[in-house]
Amino acid sequence: MIVIADTSVLLNLAFLQQERLLENLFQGAWIPTAVRDEFVRLTASTGRFAGLALPPQCRMKAVSSVPVLLQTDARLDAGEREALALALEMQAAAVLMDEAAGRAAAAAVGVTAIGTMGILLRAKQQRLIAEIAPLLRVLIVEARFRVSSELIRETLTLAGELPR
Repeated sequence: MIVIADTSVLLNLAFLQQERLLENLFQGAWIPTAVRDEFVRLTASTGRFAGLALPPQCRMKAVSSVPVLLQTDARLDAGEREALALALEMQAAAVLMDEAAGRAAAAAVGVTAIGTMGILLRAKQQRLIAEIAPLLRVLIVEARFRVSSELIRETLTLAGELPR
């Protein structure tokens, strides 16, 4: 399964020391240049991400072109634009992306988006991790991950960590 990763998911998995999930769930991930550059910039300038390394399960690929629809979407940053463009070019099964604007743009161009919560849920379902809740606590408290209470409840319920 070919997946393209955006910066936020890579930062979150690296923060949790769960980069192996990229390989275990997706056989690795492709990233465009802008995502690599954004990852490096954020790990050098944002204290909570200091010292994180780009997951070795990521393979680089330059984007040939960015569709006009993505170029003109002011809600997207360069990493999101290039990740979506690469997903289209490579006919990827999904883009790994957390931001609402990026996920909306993915839907608009017909690309499936999977966020950090979706990755953790898949990992729990495949018994690659024991529980989501402790990892989620670390993300919210230490990495300042923003996620709705509804999505938390839904994910933990699907994972069998909350009663239905």
